[in-house]
Amino acid sequence: MPRVKRGNFTVKTGQSKAKNTRETILNTIKVLHESTIENLADAAGVSPVTVRHHINTLLADGTIESRSVRRKVGRPHYVYSLSKAGEELFPQKYFRLSNLLLEEIKARLAPEEVVEIFHSVVQRIVDEHESQYKELPFEERLDYVVQLLGQEGFMAKWERKPDGYRLIEYSCPYISIGETHTEICEFDKGLILSVLNTDIEQHSCMLAGDRCCEFAIAAPVSIN
Repeated sequence: MPRVKRGNFTVKTGQSKAKNTRETILNTIKVLHESTIENLADAAGVSPVTVRHHINTLLADGTIESRSVRRKVGRPHYVYSLSKAGEELFPQKYFRLSNLLLEEIKARLAPEEVVEIFHSVVQRIVDEHESQYKELPFEERLDYVVQLLGQEGFMAKWERKPDGYRLIEYSCPYISIGETHTEICEFDKGLILSVLNTDIEQHSCMLAGDRCCEFAIAAPVSIN
């Protein structure tokens, strides 16, 4: 049975166009953690002047923060990152009730039974989707699991590496709940394991203070 060891995002680009550009800026900052005006202009396909206009608006409403970075030569430049308010703009599909329900479940059940409940939830989702991915080649399964994670509120992508693959989650819709109930991590890991049907090794975790959750995935013996 597959196991977990601890241990392609595309930025998109009147009023509607401005909204899309602003979303692209926020998504790019989320992925890069910190970004310059030039990076953001390249990602959004607009001029630095246009980006500065959006940056000023986002700074004013508290969505992003800036810090000065000194260069060896020339004037300092600024990099931009999401503020706590900005992080909250990304999918947060939970409510206070979810936290209360988990507390009640954990008070009544043994830890292994709580984990089994999460596995059962994953299995229900897998059963709904299995017919759509079970015949896919491996890399198309990777595409599918990224899409499935996206439907559940995660921002993710995969990359091919010399030793296999990496799957990276840049945002987690359950991170606030996870700070108290770490069992929630069984959800996305369970989906990845079930769809890919191969061992994965987790290299980083947002709950541990890392920028992202990163999983190493060994290449299958033969890639279709």
